[in-house]
Amino acid sequence: MLKKLEKNENLMEIIKKGVWLVDFSATWCGPCRMLEPVLESASETYNVLAIDVDTHSELASSYGIMSVPSLLVFKNGELISRQVGYKNLEEINELMNI
Repeated sequence: MLKKLEKNENLMEIIKKGVWLVDFSATWCGPCRMLEPVLESASETYNVLAIDVDTHSELASSYGIMSVPSLLVFKNGELISRQVGYKNLEEINELMNI
C-alpha cells in the first residue's frame, strides 16, 4: 500500500531502515496523477512513500526538488538514486533493482 507522509511524521524515521522509493509530487501535476497508480502497484513489492510538495515544501526544498514528480531511492536513510518525471512499472523495477 502506498504510504503518504503526514504533516506530523518525520521522513528520516520512516526511511532509516530498508530501501524506500520516495515520490515527491503535487495534486495539480498531471504526470504525478498518472504515476500514482503505478506507485500503488509498485508498493505491493517495495516500500513506497508519497510526499506532497505543497504540504511539505521545506522538505522538498531540502532535497532540491525543482520538478515533480521526482523519485528518490533511499537505502537505510541514505539517498542513492534520483529520477525526475513519469516512470512506468518496468522503469520503477529497474530503479529499485539496486
